[in-house]
Parts: sequence; C-alpha cells; structure tokens
Amino acid sequence: MNNLTGKHITLISLNFYPEDTAIGLYSTQMAEYLEQQGAHISVITAFPYYPQWEIAPAYQDKGSYLHEKKGSINIYRYKQFTPKSPTFLKRVVHITDFTLGSRFNFKQIKECDIVISVIPFTSSAWLGNTLSRKRNAKHWIHIQDFEFDAAFQSGLATSSESKSIAYKGLMRLERSILDKADCVSTISQTMLAKLKEKTDTTTYYLPNWIDATESDPSQVVKHPYFSKDKFSILYAGNVGDKQDWSFFKKIVAALDFTKFEVIVVGAGAKMELLKEQLKDSSVQFYDPVPLEGLASLLASADVHILFQKAEVVDTVMPSKILGMMASARPSIITGHPDAEPAKIIEASQGGYYKSTTDAQEIVAILNSLRTNSDKATLMGSNARKFILQKYARKAILKDFTDALSML
Repeated sequence: MNNLTGKHITLISLNFYPEDTAIGLYSTQMAEYLEQQGAHISVITAFPYYPQWEIAPAYQDKGSYLHEKKGSINIYRYKQFTPKSPTFLKRVVHITDFTLGSRFNFKQIKECDIVISVIPFTSSAWLGNTLSRKRNAKHWIHIQDFEFDAAFQSGLATSSESKSIAYKGLMRLERSILDKADCVSTISQTMLAKLKEKTDTTTYYLPNWIDATESDPSQVVKHPYFSKDKFSILYAGNVGDKQDWSFFKKIVAALDFTKFEVIVVGAGAKMELLKEQLKDSSVQFYDPVPLEGLASLLASADVHILFQKAEVVDTVMPSKILGMMASARPSIITGHPDAEPAKIIEASQGGYYKSTTDAQEIVAILNSLRTNSDKATLMGSNARKFILQKYARKAILKDFTDALSML
C-alpha cells in the first residue's frame, strides 16, 4: 500500500508531454499516475523534439526556460540544442546542453522527497543524484535504454567495442552514477540481469505498459493508409540506429508488390535517408500519427515487422512491441537470439522471431500468413492476450508506487 499522498516528487526526463511516443509517453503517464496518488509532481525536462529531432513548432518561439502546468504537475523546461541530423558528436552536444541548462531549473524545486530520473540520458541520473543530495531526497533511477552500450552495439559510437578506452571510461562513469542511487529499475528481464552486473544498488523490474482500452482493435475502423486488396506490412515507430534498415531493404526488394504493401509510419535520424534510398520502390512513408489514432493504425495492418540489429542484445527493449502485439496482429521480429523480444514472442506464440540474414526466409513467412488467415488470426489473438496479461498499465504502476513509497 503506498503512502505517497503529500510527497514532493521530481521527475527528470529529457522526454515528456506533449511527446506521445516512446519514453515521452511513459514518463508522462508515470507522472500522471503519481499525481493521482496524491503526490506533488514537478518535472525537469527539455523542449519537445522527439522523434522528429526538431523543436516542436509551438515551442520554437519560446525563450530558453519555460514553466508550464499539466493538471497540477509543474513542468520546467530548458530549450536544448537539437540537431536536425543527429550524429554521435551532435548527440553529445545535445545531451550536454540539456544537462548544463537544466541545473538552473533546480532553483524551481523548493521541496523534494523523491527524485526519479530516466535514462536515457545518463546525465539525467547525474542531475538526479545532484538534486537528491541538495534536497536530502531519495533517488530512483529508471533505465529505458542502456545508452552507452547501445551506442557501441548499434555502431553509433566507435566500432572498437568494449576494449576501447572510451567504452571502459563510460562504464566507470555509469557505475559511479548508478551506485549513488537508492534504487535502479529497468524495463526487461535481460536488461535487469545486465543492470545487476553494473551496480550493487537495489534493482527493480519496471516494464513499460499498455492500456487495454486504448489499444482495443475491435473498436477501430480501417485506417486510410491501408488498401483493401493487398496484404499490409507495417513498421511504425522510430526510424533510428538500432533497427536493421539494410535487411529491411532486402525484404522490400524481394516482395511481390502486386500482393503486398509496405507502410512505414514514423520519424527519426534515419528516416530521410531511408526515404531517399527507397524512393523508386512502392514503400509508402508517413509521419507519426497522434496517440489517439495509433490503435486504428496498428490494427489496420495484417502483420507488423521489426528488424533489429543482431548486435543489440540486452541494452534496449523496444516499447513498440507492446502496441504491435496488443493490436491482435502477428509480428515478425528479427535480431539476436538472446534479445528480450525473442522470449516474448516464444512465450506468447504471437508471431515469429528469427535470427536470420536471409530475406527469402522472411518473405516465405509473409506469404504463409497472407495465404493462411486462420494462422494469422490465432497468432494475433495470442499476442494480445499475452500482452494484456503481462503488461497492463494499472497493475504495473500500482506495484511501482508501492515500491516507491517504501523508499
């Protein structure tokens, strides 16, 4: 039973409302739930920019610092440097600018019992350690993404892997930050195992969640992006560095577009390059849809795809999988055999998980689903049932607030 009523909680998260995808969505819903439990919530965050990597139009003319309210939640923003084409070095500047600029917003936090900081970025946890020390508060770090490991695994940083001096230095920095917290949580079991190797601090499993009522495929109509006479293949989400777009292009080249359609809905660092590379193909590209239109989009597909880089193993857990599976449609996911999605697909029987570089193997699966609607329907049903049992928002957030109150 939680006793958070009247407690002052500060959330530090680079991504927050009005961003309604990925980390921004979960950080917002976490804050709103804590608000509902009677806590006083303050948020230190950036100006909204994700996934387009551009300050949102409504905020471009604002000053460097902005105070907003969402319900009773106080939101303190700093206008961070945001590169339109984010390279590794530009991301470093992006993160550094947010970190240094956000220190000024500490002055806005007069009372604080608990600080919750969200990684990425690790610098948010450094800010959290600093604020918790200044206000004599407890500190809970929540890891959505092991950003240092993921940068090396995905090739965003140097390719010299864990033997590099830079990598070892970042690992020491990460450990020093994690060790100063009172509790550290993360979103998958494979990430939790990795976390326990990184710190002696108490750990907690806090997965991302889904709301059954917001994702009900029986309550939606066919989305206008989809045709009625072709088998629809959908990728919806961030078009970034952790996905295997080279493999995606092989699949596109091997498909019969008289029978299939491929739709990509999203934004991200790789979006414009992918559009350019596939401009002569029949792939359809669209910008992200608002959250209220997401259930319709996902349920209108016949199958979802997610091709992860095989090197990315235990550093991320793509939250988009929850929406894909809750839409009651089968998913085809590729990546490292030990990655968390492999366990979820196997346990749910809600699709296919493959560790393959053979495009024809995936095309064969797509054809089998196209010609066997009963199989596709059963897999979709399995997927939705599993996700709603294991990742229901209300139960996950209740357990989290109970654990938080124990601090």
